[in-house]
Amino acid sequence: MADPSFDIVSKVDRQEIDNAINQTAKEVRTRFDFRDTAASAAWSGESILLTATTEERVKAVLDVLQEKWVKRGISLKALEHGEPTQSGKEHRLVVTVQQGIADDKAKAISKKIRTDGPKGVQAQIQGDQLRVTGKKRDDLQRVIQLLKETDFEVPLQFVNYR
Repeated sequence: MADPSFDIVSKVDRQEIDNAINQTAKEVRTRFDFRDTAASAAWSGESILLTATTEERVKAVLDVLQEKWVKRGISLKALEHGEPTQSGKEHRLVVTVQQGIADDKAKAISKKIRTDGPKGVQAQIQGDQLRVTGKKRDDLQRVIQLLKETDFEVPLQFVNYR
């Protein structure tokens, strides 16, 4: 029988993102404090584009979006944004959604498992995810607990536990 294993991934359900954006856009259209600000939230390729007439209103739209993400159980660590930019009379903020684990983060997670994890547990980087294998399921449970206690600045999910 093969050794027990699980995968560490960082993915956000696209349908949940879409629902959060739609809820944000609806709230922005109906709230009194957003009236006459031309505020909006919409997909722009692989990122989310927030627009309004003032910088403060763009930041307020971002706050509404973050609130909707939290209500839908999506980690805010998956959101990445800079400062609003001005284009004519319109202020814009591009928010990107992090999918997958970057190489430097994957190496940090792998190193953490090697140094602080139980003996006999190995982590292999496979593209934008990691596969963790060990001799005992209890060791894998300890690794999951160890990783949950450590902040790697990306949302982690533990899947394919077998």
